[in-house]
Parts: sequence; structure tokens; C-alpha cells
Amino acid sequence: MIKPYVHNLDPVIGSVLGVHLWWYGFFFVVGLSTAHLFLRLRRADMEMSLRSVYTLSLLLAGCVIAGGRLVEVVFYEWPYYSAHPAHIPAVWLGGMSTHGLLLGGFAALGLFTLMERRSFLAVADVLVIPGALIMAFARLANFVDGQIVGGVTDMPWAVKFPDAEGFRHPVVLYDGLKNLLIVPLLMAVSRLKPPRGMQTGIFLLLYAGLRLFIDLFREYPTTLLGLATGQVLNLAMATVGLVLILAACRRGRRSLANAGNFSPRYSSVDTPPYRWQPVALALLLAFTLVIPSDWTQDVPARYGKRHAGLTYSAMYPRIATLPKDEHQNINPSDKPVEQDRAIQEPFRTKSISEP
Repeated sequence: MIKPYVHNLDPVIGSVLGVHLWWYGFFFVVGLSTAHLFLRLRRADMEMSLRSVYTLSLLLAGCVIAGGRLVEVVFYEWPYYSAHPAHIPAVWLGGMSTHGLLLGGFAALGLFTLMERRSFLAVADVLVIPGALIMAFARLANFVDGQIVGGVTDMPWAVKFPDAEGFRHPVVLYDGLKNLLIVPLLMAVSRLKPPRGMQTGIFLLLYAGLRLFIDLFREYPTTLLGLATGQVLNLAMATVGLVLILAACRRGRRSLANAGNFSPRYSSVDTPPYRWQPVALALLLAFTLVIPSDWTQDVPARYGKRHAGLTYSAMYPRIATLPKDEHQNINPSDKPVEQDRAIQEPFRTKSISEP
């Protein structure tokens, strides 16, 4: 029988020389590694050398991190970062947008296809399959972090999150399941050899379109154009997906192999990677382990109760990202001590929502 769950997961894997490694970042490693392995398996079909696989994997990892950070900073936490620009590169304090991850992935595809003279949509149609899986892993990361929650509910699968009052909808699990179910659907569509751009359009329409309904269970802290910021981005992505589907239908049915018209710069699929590429990819993936959360955090204040030994340092300073008048849904029976209240309460408040 399903029962409500009290969330108290330790978000830290371990520490190395005072640097904490987080389960949130670990799921980035899993997702990006999955994409790399998928590319290696499909590289013959895509006429892609192993060197090209590493090039694309490096671009994906770099642009996904940069895109997630950029959208977070500009759209969700600009009041804080405009006042603290030195913290913009400090991903070890948290702050990654899921919409930014997607935009970063498409930016990586654009750079790669320009570099190698390939069809953007043909490569995108292949990568949306591991892309959906990456987004499912990202939602598991959010759940372990315990930050994204929905409205209060008495459903039997409700979750009591560490920093939110009452039992709530586990919206990240809803969204993660949705992303996971997109994977077999895209694989089934790929077997039908659809026109170029069809799979990419289906992915965007399903990812963002279904999220419009899932996000109705969420509590968004920011607005854009009078709507929740995430909902505006969902509408934009779903619209792009619908346009791509309609354009693909007009193009007519084609084989995936012929639709791409890759004409790659590197003609030999046997070209090995540069020696530095595997090392660079491993280092970049390892770097994602330092990312603790989707929102910028006072790390010791936020996670101190869930992991012993978290202390303030040059790497993890005392910070506050919200003005006091934005406090909401704080459990009055669990207030921080007086001397740290002005610093800790903003994070307890912000922890109920996610970009």
C-alpha cells in the first residue's frame, strides 16, 4: 500500500579536500554519460567518427552546464546575481534551470553541425532520445535535492519535503516519469523513418506541452509576461515543437539516413579522438559533481541538518538570495536561530520552488 513519504535523503555523496560532491550533480554525470554512449552506438548510422562523437559530447556537456546556468541567472535569480556578479560562475552554490539545460543542448547541436557541416535537425532527431532520458535523470536529481515541490495534498503518494510545510505533490517525480515515457515513444517513431525534424518536434511538444499540465501542481516563485516564468518557456517550446511537426509533415516521408544529408567534414568513421578529448570529457563530467541544487543556496544553512559536517568556508559563504518580503510557507515550528534568521529563512522559503 502506498503511504506518504517523509523526505530526509542525504544530498552529499562525499567530500574531497573540503569540496562536497552531490547526488544532484551525479545525475548530470549519468545523463551526459548516457548521451555519449548512445552516440557511440549510433555513430555508424550517422557517419560519425569517434573524434566527432567526443567533440559533440564535449559541446553537449559544456553547453548544457552553461545554458542551465545562464537561464537560471537571467530569468530566475537576476536580482541576486546583479548584486553579486562574482557568484555567477559559482555553480557549487547551486543554480541550474531545466529549460536552460535543453536550450544549452540545442546550442551544442548548432555549434557541432556548423563545425562539421551536418544537418541540425538530422542530428537533433537522434539526440532527442538520450535527451529525454537526461531530463528524466535531472528530475531524479531534483527529488534527491528535495527542493521542487507542488501544492499541499492528501494523496497517498504525497511527500513531506525537508523545507516545505505539509505533505505535497512530488511534481518532479510526475515530470520525471513523463520524460521517461517519452523515450520509448521516440524510439518507436524512429523505426518509422519519419521526415527530418519530426522526432525533434514531437520531443519538444510532448516535453513542454505535457509539462504545462504537470506544472499546474507547482508553486512558481517568479513571473514573466504575467505568467509563471516556467510556463512561458513551456509555451514557447511547445510552439516550436508544433511548428517543426507541421514543417516535417509538409516535407513528406523520408528515410532518416537520407533526410540528414550529413555531408560530414570528416569522411572516415575510423578517425580516433584527440588524446585530450577523453580526458577533457572526464574532467568536465567530474566538475558537475560539485553542483548541489537547482537554486542558489546558503549550503550549510540549507543542508546542515541532512549532512553533518557542512560548515561555512570561502567556497560556501553565508549568502541570501531573497528579500524578506518574499517569505512564504515557512514552518513556524522550525525557525532557525535568531542570529542566522535573516540568512537562512530566504533559502527555506525558496526551497519550495524550482526554475
